[in-house]
Amino acid sequence: MNLIDSLAAVFLLLAILAMASGRVVSLVRLFSLQSIVLGLTAAAVASLTGSAHIYLVAALTVALKGLLIPWGLQYVIDKIGVHREVEPLVPLTASLLVCGVLTVLSFYIVQPFVTGQEVLGTITKNLLPISLAVVFIGFFMMIARKKAMTQIIGLLMMENGLFMAAYGVAYGMPLIVELGVFFDILVAALILGVLAFRINRTFDTVDTTILRRLHD
Repeated sequence: MNLIDSLAAVFLLLAILAMASGRVVSLVRLFSLQSIVLGLTAAAVASLTGSAHIYLVAALTVALKGLLIPWGLQYVIDKIGVHREVEPLVPLTASLLVCGVLTVLSFYIVQPFVTGQEVLGTITKNLLPISLAVVFIGFFMMIARKKAMTQIIGLLMMENGLFMAAYGVAYGMPLIVELGVFFDILVAALILGVLAFRINRTFDTVDTTILRRLHD
């Protein structure tokens, strides 16, 4: 296993551990660690491909998604006092089983595209199926959890998976595109944090199942 494969394996493991966690604080920490691993993966890709601008992207990933956004999420959690996910829609043990199925499915879907070295380089051929698995797991987290904060983290993990896919397929994106995406992520995280705070202030809970009953 080379360095990139090892980082990708840790990247996927952190997403699975997030699904196994019942504490929102732990989810934020796992997202922070996953984002740092994503930044390290970008730096490793930069060193192997000679793309200097990816080093800047790696630094921004660690600073913004590994430190700043988790700090903001932690601030919102402390303000609204939600530290534990109570009664998820899908039990944790069943969620882990689903994560395993989604991971196998991702490798099955991507396998025809990575069998030939002419399609993807051997140093990054495992990034695409792993990134797709993380996208699936993040989407499943949004479905299987009740709290708005955990759904926000699931959305951010999906975005991490998409970034990993960009490194695996095209060795990153143009710098101006990367900077625009980072700005969008920061604004989206800010808006979602404020929305979760307002939901809690209005309904005294961030359980999204309560919001579904408003039409009744």
